[in-house]
Amino acid sequence: KEHSVAEGFEIIDSKIIALDYIPTQYPFTIVFESVVDDANTAFLPSWYPLDEPFVSVENSSISIASEAGAVICKESNFGQYDIVKNQSENRISFTAKNLPAVKSEQYSPAFQKYVPKVLFSLKNFHLEGVDGEATPWEKMGSWIYSSLLAGSDVLPIDVQEKIKRLVGTEADPIKKAEIIYNYVQQRTRYVSIQLGIGGWKPMQAKDVERLGYGDCKALTNYTRALLQVVGVPSYYAIVYSDKNKRDLQSDFVSIQGNHVILAIPHQQKLLWLECTSQTTPFNFLGQSTNDRTALLIKPTGGELVRTSVSAPKDNTQVTVGNYIVDSAGHLTGKLQIHSRGLQYDQKASLESKSEKDLQKHYENYFHLENIVINSPKMINNKAGTEFTEKLNIEAAMYASTTNDRLVFPLNAFNQSQNVPQRYRTRMNPFELSFGFQDSDEITIDIPAGFRIEAKPEQFEIKDKFGEYKAEVTVINERQLLYKRSFLLNEGMFDRSDYENFRKFREQVAKMDNSKMVLVKI
Repeated sequence: KEHSVAEGFEIIDSKIIALDYIPTQYPFTIVFESVVDDANTAFLPSWYPLDEPFVSVENSSISIASEAGAVICKESNFGQYDIVKNQSENRISFTAKNLPAVKSEQYSPAFQKYVPKVLFSLKNFHLEGVDGEATPWEKMGSWIYSSLLAGSDVLPIDVQEKIKRLVGTEADPIKKAEIIYNYVQQRTRYVSIQLGIGGWKPMQAKDVERLGYGDCKALTNYTRALLQVVGVPSYYAIVYSDKNKRDLQSDFVSIQGNHVILAIPHQQKLLWLECTSQTTPFNFLGQSTNDRTALLIKPTGGELVRTSVSAPKDNTQVTVGNYIVDSAGHLTGKLQIHSRGLQYDQKASLESKSEKDLQKHYENYFHLENIVINSPKMINNKAGTEFTEKLNIEAAMYASTTNDRLVFPLNAFNQSQNVPQRYRTRMNPFELSFGFQDSDEITIDIPAGFRIEAKPEQFEIKDKFGEYKAEVTVINERQLLYKRSFLLNEGMFDRSDYENFRKFREQVAKMDNSKMVLVKI
């Protein structure tokens, strides 16, 4: 069956031919061959003898014939795998046999980070009628600028005059950039376009202005052209967009990346714009593009840089509130949740949700049964990249009632219930791709006619994976103060550390579920 690679959501000329096969017995082996004729040599195939979890490989090989010295290759993660390499003057080949399947394990890094692979490229290549030179990165950037970007930033005179009037007398380049970015967000929308060289060459800026849409290349180039009109320099930048951090291979020059963003140089730093979003704040990158290698495309050549980095202590969530558990065990409370950094990125979409959808969201978020959210209020401070949730909460039967006692978890609003899976023998390294810091301060009112019989003791734990602390202070016989902080570090860790990480998260989950016991006087 033949169909589009991205039917229904992307304009693309690539097709897939697939066999709709229903196996009648297991195991089964599939053998297939394909022949592709292509004048383009900018994208030589990569070789992944293991290309997905849980699938063993009986035999995988690749062979490339070329003029002497034309092909560049980079080998990674061969390690314990028996892979045979043969190279002669005009041919290079790799062969792997009887590779056992790799299990997919919780917290495993992106698959390509730890399985064997070989990347290939040509020093001199051809793309849709355009010749290019791949090494070094400076030349690759020069080629992209001269062959793909040059001449695409021209705007009609009337558009230039309109943009100048929009900026007016503003002299600060960053404030000018904010005005332009807001204009782009209000005027355009994102449509993915991957036709021919259009997969790498942006639409003309004048066409984006006329049509009001474009893909990441087109919208970034359009924003660059508008900034140019008001004298603000900026650079087209190529990255990999992925929730799991993925860098351009800095030691292997080739056409890489799957997304384009914009960089504005300012006081020895770079400000970053996500031009495909109609809601993302100015100079803010979310989890899919922050903290990774990007290729700046300058008139003078390419330059590898790092996109903005959000440390765990920048990705904060601060929860302040109170609740009361009445004599029947029902909870009533109010709280405010302030989120910044990448936690802002996770919360900002709540602004556009209906009250019905917010109710569903908070049912999952709070892990509370019979919860009702009354008059939720969402405040999106885009200038300060802070998102605030103001909530009135009711939860029937929050506390269990037995033998004149009320028993309930002290942490009502921010329980970490994630306990990583246990493995008898962990095979893969593991990665924590998102670090954050939560801080909670909740006042708890005790119903009349009850006293505290038991409460959790202060608990603190520190490890390479993070820090956790929880404590309860008795304010008076009717009121408690619960304080909690949780810092999780990001990073790549060896598989030998996994069991300690699992135990760390298990202790956090256990303390977050610690119970308070009240007894009737």
